Amino acid sequence: MLSKGILYVVATPIGNLDDFSVRAVRVLETVDLIAAEDTRHTRPLLRHYGISTQMVALHEHNEREVMGRLLRQLEEGQSLALVSDAGTPLISDPGFPLVREAGRLGIPVVPVPGVSAATCALSVAGLPTDRFLFAGFPPRQSSARQRWLQDLVAESATLVFYESSHRILSALKDMAEVFGAARESVVARELTKVHETLLRGRLDALIEIVAEDPNQQKGEFVVLVQGAGRGQSDQKTVETEQVLKVLLDELPLKQAAALAAKITGEKKNALYQQALAWKENP
Repeated sequence: MLSKGILYVVATPIGNLDDFSVRAVRVLETVDLIAAEDTRHTRPLLRHYGISTQMVALHEHNEREVMGRLLRQLEEGQSLALVSDAGTPLISDPGFPLVREAGRLGIPVVPVPGVSAATCALSVAGLPTDRFLFAGFPPRQSSARQRWLQDLVAESATLVFYESSHRILSALKDMAEVFGAARESVVARELTKVHETLLRGRLDALIEIVAEDPNQQKGEFVVLVQGAGRGQSDQKTVETEQVLKVLLDELPLKQAAALAAKITGEKKNALYQQALAWKENP
């Protein structure tokens, strides 16, 4: 009985071709076949490292069709490397059906770790990294995107999105609309490439920068948005107190507290006690 081959899932550089491990080079040199998302993107990498291994295209449009042949080759003892255009395969890239089916058939699936745009951006963003949620690409249309983002409003983990040059500005505007313009965020553009930029600030400020500079609307983007944690709670408290103080200037205490509760969604009794404390200790 033939021993089964190995499916290697190999992370490739996201920009700088030198960001490639010695182990990954060795794997690509020694496997029987490389399944690449786009052979045109992978070829310069192989050329850079003098690798001549045969390639086959495996992308979202032919994945189901090609997968059967690749699995047969693996079961016959051949080894295969799966690579995407850039970064770690399956992270918003093709390959999931192949990896899942290989595992089901008992074919060894081995990760060869390396660069991922999401973790690369997280490491330099300056936002909390103890918990993060990778959400991938938002929907293309604004209305669908806003509904999709609405499900993430209460998420306390740092949110990580991928976005394209065609939709970066509209996506940021929708994020500000749904999450609030004050959310701290980071726009990481063209990571590890020549024109790499990292913009930090509130969503409203980032929208202004991106809108005014056409260069900031080119390339590939990772957008990180601070989760609904302490920073947002503190901001909400400040805004609630401002509403209550304005109403107290025009209305009796009880009425002001009741109206402020309707406007902000806060509990009426808590606002009443706050207003009472201000009155007793002006």
